[in-house]
Amino acid sequence: MPIKIPDALPARAVLESENIFVMTENRALRQDIRPLRIVILNLMPTKVATETQLLRRLSNTPLQIEIDLLQTSSHVSKNTSEEHLASFYKTFDQIRGRRYDGMIITGAPVENLTFEEVDYWPELCEILDWAHKNVYSVLNICWAAQAALYYRYGIPKYPLEKKMFGVFRHRVLDYTEPLLRGFNDNFSAPHSRHTEVRAQDIAKHPELRIIAESDVAGVYIVMRQDGREFYVTGHSEYDADTLAREYFRDKEKGLDIDLPVNYFPNDIPTMHPPVTWRSNSTLLFTNWLNYYVYQTTPFDLERL
Repeated sequence: MPIKIPDALPARAVLESENIFVMTENRALRQDIRPLRIVILNLMPTKVATETQLLRRLSNTPLQIEIDLLQTSSHVSKNTSEEHLASFYKTFDQIRGRRYDGMIITGAPVENLTFEEVDYWPELCEILDWAHKNVYSVLNICWAAQAALYYRYGIPKYPLEKKMFGVFRHRVLDYTEPLLRGFNDNFSAPHSRHTEVRAQDIAKHPELRIIAESDVAGVYIVMRQDGREFYVTGHSEYDADTLAREYFRDKEKGLDIDLPVNYFPNDIPTMHPPVTWRSNSTLLFTNWLNYYVYQTTPFDLERL
């Protein structure tokens, strides 16, 4: 799928070098079709890396996608330049009058805080309320999944004794679910989190169901029955070296961090980790775009 992005976005050169089809704004103007409109609320401190990872995953269907990158105005990013944010990101005030086919909300490194302690929590709640009426389907990732489940359904998060860190095996629970179409019965996905949500709390809400889980990592994918909300507790969008960079970063800070599980060959951190989750990660985003965005969103977004 061609992704419509600004000509100067740093991700463009990276994606083109990987033979991924991206479309500049100038070229997109010459195509007489309505692109899917996707907004990405990027809460990660490494915004350039995260936007590149997500754009890579959104690049595998024959549809044109128009991306808006969104930041919170109530939090000042310390790891991304003001120039980059000013050039490529919008604030909620700038997009609140728009409607979108789909939305992705990323994780954030704030798990050890209560939700209410996060400085942009009120703004995030306002965005979630807005998305409920102005976005057809929302895909929440990692901390965002926990935050949205808490805000919408009162489902709590629980601290883990040890960080869930590595690549874990998962299993499909519903083989008829279109989001998981093409998945192997068992598949891998990365996790990097200090908290979890639990199946028994989710089971109290009949409008939700768990469609994939892990014996070790627990709940993996939760969906609302109508396909308008998805909650993914891991990071299938991660690059091969993302967990390695997190591990070495924490080691340099002197933090007590274990090796990521099932990641480095023979647990030797100098060896390059193989990617064992790429195919199902691609399917996850492609299936979401196809079955829960493109196939179901009204052509006229004003009818949402």
